[in-house]
Amino acid sequence: MTVRVAINGYGTIGKRVADAVSLQDDMRVAGIVKTSPSFELDLAQQRKFPIYANTKENMALLQQKGISVQGTTEDLLDQADIVIDGTPSKIGKENKEKLYIPRKIKAILQGGEKAPTVECSFNASNNYQQSYGKNYVRVVSCNTTGLSRSLGAIKKALGITSARVTLIRRAADPFDDETGPINAIAPDPITIPSHHGPDVKTIIPDLDIVTMAVIVPTTLMHLHTLNIQLPKTTTAQEIQDLFAKTPRILVVESDKRISSTASIMEMARDLCRPRGDLQELAVWDKSISVVNGNELFFTQAVHQESIVVPDNIDCIRAMMQLTDDPLTSMKKTDQSLGLKKWW
Repeated sequence: MTVRVAINGYGTIGKRVADAVSLQDDMRVAGIVKTSPSFELDLAQQRKFPIYANTKENMALLQQKGISVQGTTEDLLDQADIVIDGTPSKIGKENKEKLYIPRKIKAILQGGEKAPTVECSFNASNNYQQSYGKNYVRVVSCNTTGLSRSLGAIKKALGITSARVTLIRRAADPFDDETGPINAIAPDPITIPSHHGPDVKTIIPDLDIVTMAVIVPTTLMHLHTLNIQLPKTTTAQEIQDLFAKTPRILVVESDKRISSTASIMEMARDLCRPRGDLQELAVWDKSISVVNGNELFFTQAVHQESIVVPDNIDCIRAMMQLTDDPLTSMKKTDQSLGLKKWW
């Protein structure tokens, strides 16, 4: 079975998921939806993705710019089995009600949508099977994906008594020249806790987690500092070994001059990752420390533009019932994307 995947919204996430879909042997890009001319549409044409517009008016606009347009979003949905909604926050919910439900097409929304909008939230490492055969699922945000990977691995191996996390969030994506702050550090939100902890609980419901967050003037990555109380003793080396064998977690070596989010991104570029993306969660080896035998600390970095991409691919397999085994899907996805070898 080859799944026909529609990409509604060809932006930061949508274009990356489209490229990832095109690398799979059990799915293909049925088409992408864009609202206005852009360099991204030029790339979509080079990749031979069928192009659709969200309205007839925008379809005419794109055609005036010399772009070959196959039709509107509705036309694309009639030819697809499932849709990845990569539209801005809150638009996905509207699309679900107006477009997807009436056409009885399965849809994957992104982390900008609220959890009650869908049947369940998704993270391949922790609750793959919960989305098996479902119709409407949300792949959680970049920060929630990163926290779910590391906390999920620890919880499965050792258990977690409590987790306290501070998120240092990037202000905007690299292309965004309008969002701030430019010269400030802003609590996000000012009240504590932040929404990130409850969002992680949509993936790991019985986790005691409290989060707080600040926004800083950088565009490269998010950074998290974690303080975890464990129910049993461990060592820093045991945690490092655990992360080293965990899918989609990359332990970066501080001694190799990987000392910041900038050097992590430089490493991804030197690895010749497409767009310089790092779809794994990065954990600094020397940040991992254990105090009093059961109090764990470490620091991790999340590439916000790409970390959710492999989870979108696995979510397609779960919802379309291509395999009920998460590791089978994750291995297939990670091999196709050239991610860290863990199998």
